[in-house]
Amino acid sequence: MAGTVAARTVSPSSQPRTAATSETTAVKWLLIAIALLFIGLVLILPLITVFTQAFRKGAEVFFAAIVEKEALSAIRLTLTAAAIAVPLNTVFGVAAAWAITKFQFRGKQFLVTLIDLPFAISPVISGLIFVLLFGAQGWFGPFFIENDIPIIFALPGIVLATVFVTFPFVARELIPLMQAQGSQEEEAAVSLGASGWTIFWRVTLPNIKWGLLYGVILCNARAMGEFGAVSVVSGHIRGETNTMPLHVEILYNEYQFAASFAVASLLVLLALVTLVVKSVVEWKHHQATVQTESISQK
Repeated sequence: MAGTVAARTVSPSSQPRTAATSETTAVKWLLIAIALLFIGLVLILPLITVFTQAFRKGAEVFFAAIVEKEALSAIRLTLTAAAIAVPLNTVFGVAAAWAITKFQFRGKQFLVTLIDLPFAISPVISGLIFVLLFGAQGWFGPFFIENDIPIIFALPGIVLATVFVTFPFVARELIPLMQAQGSQEEEAAVSLGASGWTIFWRVTLPNIKWGLLYGVILCNARAMGEFGAVSVVSGHIRGETNTMPLHVEILYNEYQFAASFAVASLLVLLALVTLVVKSVVEWKHHQATVQTESISQK
């Protein structure tokens, strides 16, 4: 009887393929062609257009638009806002993910909902919220104006808007990762007498480093490309509060197409660099996972 049962037991690899995985060659190539066509029209063609338009009047016009005073100011402001917002969101994301996944407390689900809030609110609305809070007629605006502390139409307002629209990325990348890992290792470290900081640096951080880096990359990409919220709080002061996306819009509205596409090509290059870094991180993470699995199997 046991032999009969064993004979009827078939490994998953030897089972016949289901209809979902046994399409004809024609269907497979059709699906691939549709995917490539969609990617070409929606992604590749616009990228080619950006660089073609950027160099339409020659390299001299391209580089002149890049080194122009207002363009350099926009580049500096974009990088500065990202350099401030990303570390803040990294600290918040790690703290929020740690609290949500390692502890039980009242309002836990409410905190998760708040983290997702920027995904549900339009960036323009979030910019208007900061204007209502810190504008000249806002709740706290008069206090800051009296003390000569500019918020709206200045760097602090741009940073606040950028932080708001980007703070879910790190936390949302870490929460499912840390939930899947559980808290057994941290509990073991506590039982051995390790302090909280020691547990974080020696146990938690090594386990989440790839997910953390991935979240930081996504956060940085969104921070540099943010338009809606920053547009509301910046005031569009040329050479002072215009980020790169806002500078591109102004140049385009003034019919300086070659210059606008030149600055836009810089944003595209930054996005491509971000994509390359993201791919490297994913590859490193995959290699580390494979190595860990091979060691555990031994």
